[in-house]
Amino acid sequence: MRRRPLRLVTQTMLLQIVVVAVVAAAGFTLAALLLRHELEQQYEQRALAVARSVAQEPGLAEQVRTGAPTVDGEVQRYAERVRRSTNALFVVIADRDGIRFSHTDLTQIGKRVSTDPSGPLSGREIVNIERGTLGLSARGKVPLTAGDGTIVGEVSVGIHADRITDRLDELLPFAAVFTAVALAVGIGGAALLSIRLKRRTLGLEPTDLADLVREQVAVLEGVRDGVLAVDSAGRVSVCTEQAAALLHDPPTIGSPATPEVVDLLGDRSPVTGELRLLGDRVIMVTRRTVERGGQDLGTVLTLRDHTNLDELARELEATRALTDALRAQAHEHTNRLHTLDGLLHLGAVDRAQAYLRELTATTVLGAPPGEVGDPYIDGLLAAKAAVASEAGVTLRVGEDTWMPGQLTAPLDVVTVLGNLVDNAVRAAAAGGLQPGWVQVGLLADETDLHLYVTDSGDGVTLDDPFAPGASTKDEPGRGLGLALARRTARHHGGDVRLGPPEPGRGALFAAELPGVLASATALAWEESR
Repeated sequence: MRRRPLRLVTQTMLLQIVVVAVVAAAGFTLAALLLRHELEQQYEQRALAVARSVAQEPGLAEQVRTGAPTVDGEVQRYAERVRRSTNALFVVIADRDGIRFSHTDLTQIGKRVSTDPSGPLSGREIVNIERGTLGLSARGKVPLTAGDGTIVGEVSVGIHADRITDRLDELLPFAAVFTAVALAVGIGGAALLSIRLKRRTLGLEPTDLADLVREQVAVLEGVRDGVLAVDSAGRVSVCTEQAAALLHDPPTIGSPATPEVVDLLGDRSPVTGELRLLGDRVIMVTRRTVERGGQDLGTVLTLRDHTNLDELARELEATRALTDALRAQAHEHTNRLHTLDGLLHLGAVDRAQAYLRELTATTVLGAPPGEVGDPYIDGLLAAKAAVASEAGVTLRVGEDTWMPGQLTAPLDVVTVLGNLVDNAVRAAAAGGLQPGWVQVGLLADETDLHLYVTDSGDGVTLDDPFAPGASTKDEPGRGLGLALARRTARHHGGDVRLGPPEPGRGALFAAELPGVLASATALAWEESR
């Protein structure tokens, strides 16, 4: 059977433990070597100091120069006293020929020293670790100088190497304890790091993470919606190309969320299909929080471009308005024909003629001829009048209405006027003054169109009624009408504004739409054709 590989957390912890153990062992070995070297130097200097002290003993140089080496001579007795008082291994005093005058082993007195005496005899002090007749020792050698400055011999003092080893054995346990503590701390740190790594990776292995990345790329790149993910710390972790294209200020991966993204996050409560206005786009936002094992992993936003659907809805609304207007006009025309037919059938020709004159002097909306002559406007107002009537609201055209030109951007005008009328009808229907009314006024200024919509409602209570999502009703999709109207007007270089409150009316919204009417020259050319 194929052996299952160790988990990433286990591999990481074992690797760290091995590294810490190797480093601790190397540190302990280095400390031991440095400590031994330091002890050797200390004992060498101690031997050198003893040798210097012996060499400065008064009369010793003369005894060596003039005397002969004997086992019970003064030089041997003095050397033994010094050796015992300093716990040295040996104190050897030799003449210029290297003949010993003192030694721990009496049989070595009168014999030549076992190491080269040329250094001290040439006036140099020497310290080293050497092996002699008594074994390995730290030695200090100095010249023995007479009163006239003549070198008459040498003094060599040795401290047994076992003294160094014994002292090293006393100090190394402390280093071993420190190394063990450091190793334990390192192992504990490795365990904590492994636990943190397991939490950060949610217990997933590298192969699992690689599979997740591949699946994420395949899913995110395979959907048309934009996906934006923000972690619990407020940093952007995912931002697909589709999401970046929909945002006015797209964030970068790993950076804090931009104000635009923070506004979309809101209170992080789950949201499905909420319409938001981002720049010149209508975006449908779906928001979900992500948790795993009780751990907050952040929030995921799904962004869908609703602009095309919004434009289709506007076209459908305009078409529906025209259809409703034509249906209303056809029904009204049938009624009038039936009335004329009845008058003529009864022989009331004079009344029939008067009725015809009255019909030619009145439009469907009851406004004087020539004030509203565009089929889009007429159709929209006819349809909205029917809707307003169902809500108990009267829709009327202001007496100052004058629009001789034809629309060149009918969908945009219908969007602005339709949204303003819809809001006004709702406000008038819910207002305290009943029966409610809505008045629409249109005024042409060459190719520019100025319009206003006022109602009998209770006025505007919102701080900014044009803000996306601003609405007095807590319903999904509400609060975009005025924002869309203003966005459409500003697209043409105009604007939609809220007028000052006045007694006897609710709210007054005025819109300016530059360049949405055909010029007089264009109309004349069309008529000449």
